[in-house]
Amino acid sequence: MGGDFGPQITVPASVQALLYFPSLKVVLVGDHTEITRQLTLLGQNNASRISIVHAESSIANDTRPSQALRASKGTSMRVALELVAEGKADACVSAGNTGALMALSRMLLKLLPGIDRPALVSELPTIGSHKSWLLDLGANVSVDADTLFQFAVMGSVLAEEQLGYKPSVALLNIGEEEIKGNDLVKRCSEMLQQCSAVNYIGYVEGDQLYTGKADVIVCDGFVGNVSLKTSEGVARLFLESLKMHILVNPIKKLVAKWLFGSLFKALNNLNPDQYNGASLLGLRGIVVKSHGRADISAFQHAIGEAVHEVERQLPRKICDRLEAVLLERQY
Repeated sequence: MGGDFGPQITVPASVQALLYFPSLKVVLVGDHTEITRQLTLLGQNNASRISIVHAESSIANDTRPSQALRASKGTSMRVALELVAEGKADACVSAGNTGALMALSRMLLKLLPGIDRPALVSELPTIGSHKSWLLDLGANVSVDADTLFQFAVMGSVLAEEQLGYKPSVALLNIGEEEIKGNDLVKRCSEMLQQCSAVNYIGYVEGDQLYTGKADVIVCDGFVGNVSLKTSEGVARLFLESLKMHILVNPIKKLVAKWLFGSLFKALNNLNPDQYNGASLLGLRGIVVKSHGRADISAFQHAIGEAVHEVERQLPRKICDRLEAVLLERQY
């Protein structure tokens, strides 16, 4: 029921996701009448891989996390997370209130051993052929060095599962030199240099986020959220400006497609919707947060991210890596 458009987006996206993932089954949690209406419009009334769990209410986008915790019983978000906590679902995907989702996830699913706080992580496009991952994206606006270190370990495990090799990890800083940065970043850097489980390569600056210099880039949630939102705004500004100057005229559009077809295809990769779906790492279950204004394609991408994490058993692998790191630090 979350996001700017609710079931008008989430239901069609779920139906499309079933076509891409043959083993996927979807549980739609929310208002039974509205969900059924959307499925009827899509001709999916008797779909064997779709089920509905009714929820009496939903959490508004402007509800404070503390208020959501107190009044969450019976809401679609809480019911969905309870299904994961009870083992009746493998993952939860939501476009709803971010703060409420994080607070309820932490309460119902609990944190993995060795994790102090969960972190939001998402893919970034790069100049190269592969992607990078940035965390934290806003789950924690203020952290200490130990928590930042935990983010680096979790991000490394996620990227390694996607890339198939030990990824490079960097800290986002105001300069690449070791003397740059605040005490938080410097202390975390020292910790990562002593950790063999993480391929730490040092600092990167803001203008290197999309160069592919590091596979995983780590920062606190305040910096990460501002960086991501700024990047999304610049990408949309660029794409919309291009459309205004070229694609509004049919003749220009035809000529542009003929001359710059491959360029337009590459530019489409800058669309933030291609990377929708931020994973909430550090929990004993899988939770993926979709952007609130996601369209059908973007929400489907978030579902796909959840499927991949389930297939790779990501929480268990993070837990195993953390145990190894803890043993290393003890000796």
